[in-house]
Amino acid sequence: MPQPPDLIYDPYDYALDANPHPVWRRLRNEAPCYRNDRYDFWALSRFADVLGASLDHETFRSGRGTVLELIDKLNEPTPMIFKDPPEHTRLRKLVSRAFSPRRIAELEERVRDIARSYLEPRVGSGGFDYVADFGARLPVMVISSMLGIPEEDREQIRLWTDATLHREPGETLPEPGVLRDLFGYLARYVAERRKAPRDDMMSDLLEAEIQEPDGATRRLTDVEILTFISLLSAAGNETVARLLGWAATTLAHCPDERRKLVKRPGLIPGAVEELLRYEAPSPVQARTLSRPLVLHEVAIPEGAVVLLVTGSAGRDEREYPDPDRFDVERPIERHVSLGFGIHFCLGASLARLEGRVALEETLARFPEWEVDLANAEMVHTSTVRGWERMPIRF
Repeated sequence: MPQPPDLIYDPYDYALDANPHPVWRRLRNEAPCYRNDRYDFWALSRFADVLGASLDHETFRSGRGTVLELIDKLNEPTPMIFKDPPEHTRLRKLVSRAFSPRRIAELEERVRDIARSYLEPRVGSGGFDYVADFGARLPVMVISSMLGIPEEDREQIRLWTDATLHREPGETLPEPGVLRDLFGYLARYVAERRKAPRDDMMSDLLEAEIQEPDGATRRLTDVEILTFISLLSAAGNETVARLLGWAATTLAHCPDERRKLVKRPGLIPGAVEELLRYEAPSPVQARTLSRPLVLHEVAIPEGAVVLLVTGSAGRDEREYPDPDRFDVERPIERHVSLGFGIHFCLGASLARLEGRVALEETLARFPEWEVDLANAEMVHTSTVRGWERMPIRF
């Protein structure tokens, strides 16, 4: 089908980012293989297409980058998510033990204690900023404690990682000094761990060995470790912070669904999955084609950049009945908001744990709230969507 000339999908448009669902619906129905000449990309928006591309990592490659504006612009070593097999496989295996189901289950009490420490002082107040004062702080405290970063420095780590993703209007690249400051800070602790290892993930990375294609083994370099740490920090912090921001707004706008969770806390794990489907915290991922492809009668050349719009896939009526309705009892067999295939989010189990515990502790103390949208503020990036500030009132 010909692409409507008035259909414009710009991932850097602030106005569109505030409510992309009408445009995403048009993409699914009118241009399921959409072409953007300005930024030189194609976009897939239907669930089946996004799922299929996620599973076909031989065709939809990540080695040139998975962020539109960073394609071919990063120097080695690049993060694990910007790699293809076999290197991606070796690196993922290296850190997967830190996110095993057993290790994540062991973290629950720590996550719960941190959540309580932020929420309990707010009891009896008129309200607070649910994201800035809680949702953005919980995940950074958890992942930073796993890495062994001192508590007094964790807020600065969050600010740096936020800045690596933020984009000003008209800009597509982050401030160049942000990564330098973040790496410079973390390098001190890597040097300390080399001299005196501790019981934390940073020390585990220093001790880990990676197998080369020829069978030889080696330790990670400092730069590789810093790349790992910055990836784990940014990915873990951003995803959960935005998930909890969407929880605050969505449950305020759907009070009947919120009451179900208060009365039946056993529904909360399913509600986390529904939130991920309904408002994907990371709604866009980029891939590069390794071969020519024809989709929906549109020819895409080898080497083309294709955006997988997971945020749109979660609202596809072809996969989910009545997709624009938020339903905490919806049976969800699958969604793509945490990725699929070999690039499935390594920290998915941790994100789900943090989301579940955060909602359990929040609803136990604050069964009702309203959101102050007039004083709310969104995060603006090409890959992460959600709230930076979301005041709530009781």
